[in-house]
Amino acid sequence: MPVQLNHTIVAARDKQESAAFLADLLGLKPPTAFGPFAVVQLANDVSLDFMDEAAPQPRHYAFLVTEEEFDEIFGRIRRRGLDYWADPFDRHPGEINTNDGGRGVYWKDPNGHVLEIITRPYGG
Repeated sequence: MPVQLNHTIVAARDKQESAAFLADLLGLKPPTAFGPFAVVQLANDVSLDFMDEAAPQPRHYAFLVTEEEFDEIFGRIRRRGLDYWADPFDRHPGEINTNDGGRGVYWKDPNGHVLEIITRPYGG
């Protein structure tokens, strides 16, 4: 079997709030509980397992989506009035990018994690 990512831990001040925030914006099923984690299951059998941590260090999480999913997710970002950027350094606020012939956008979760959706993989 080839090596595949199965899950990763995401630190959050409030695991339930953060997991629900992500699942709702991405249009996924609500998080489920597994031990000390609030688990968000992605379509490719990878899960993000949110765990409470007093002072989480912001990280970056990128999600490859279809053009239709991009429109749906970006619509939810805008309806919530969330700030978004075309780049990971917040230099192009209120814009999306068209890198590699696709579309991409960045926004932040309640912990400061930088979230990204793209419709084409980098270099694609």
